[in-house]
Amino acid sequence: MASTPTAMQSPVAAREWRRFTSAQRLARFAVYLVMTAAIVASLQTIEIIPEFLADAPEQVVDLLSRMWPVDWAHYPGTVHEALVETLNIASLGTLLALVLALPVGILAAHNLVPSTPINLLAKLVLVSSRSVNSLVWALLFVGIFGPGPLAGTLAIAFRSIGFVGKLCGEALEEAHAGPIEALTAAGASWTSRLTFGYWPQVKPAFWSIALFRWDINVRESAVLGLVGAGGIGMALDAALNLFQWDRVAVILIAIFAVVVIAEVVVTQLRKRVI
Repeated sequence: MASTPTAMQSPVAAREWRRFTSAQRLARFAVYLVMTAAIVASLQTIEIIPEFLADAPEQVVDLLSRMWPVDWAHYPGTVHEALVETLNIASLGTLLALVLALPVGILAAHNLVPSTPINLLAKLVLVSSRSVNSLVWALLFVGIFGPGPLAGTLAIAFRSIGFVGKLCGEALEEAHAGPIEALTAAGASWTSRLTFGYWPQVKPAFWSIALFRWDINVRESAVLGLVGAGGIGMALDAALNLFQWDRVAVILIAIFAVVVIAEVVVTQLRKRVI
């Protein structure tokens, strides 16, 4: 039987593959346009002086030449003590943040505290903590308690509450419901469900959050002294004000070494604890 010519010769509409639809291309173009306009407006606002940019390499070379040779004799006198104070500020601030953030994180978890107003209030506290920079917290506490490590410790703690509480609250909300339902069916109290149902599930996340935040706080506490909140930042500020560049080099090297050591310590602890 002969095939139908119409069926054999019917034209097939050519299809052109496109990654994005017209609406998606228009949206991407709008995003790129807004980003370009924001960059242009920013460049005009910050008032970049081309002469300074052209002179920057020479200034960097001049600054490095002033820092050399490094005044290592300055380290035992004041740098070491300030460095230990910085580590104490970071450690005590992290510990205080854990104590204060855990209750707020529990209140923010809807499956543990099924009350929307309480959840929103707890999340407001966490957002307020994260929205204020640690230097701003330090300025506030320096004004209240005066210069010193106490202001730095409180600044680190209040800055860390939002970070720790948010992540701990999210870990609690992501816990599996099976063990909790079994404990509830057995008549366990709310405290028992929290201790034996939620804690074993969120314990690895909690220690990971605590170690990660301590690592961040070591770096942040190194600059709090620039506003009078104790630590090695105060020694750095004094050396900068006196144009003692050889001592500035010692302090910068000490800060870099402590940050690297803290990173190594946190990595090893994560492998052993988590």
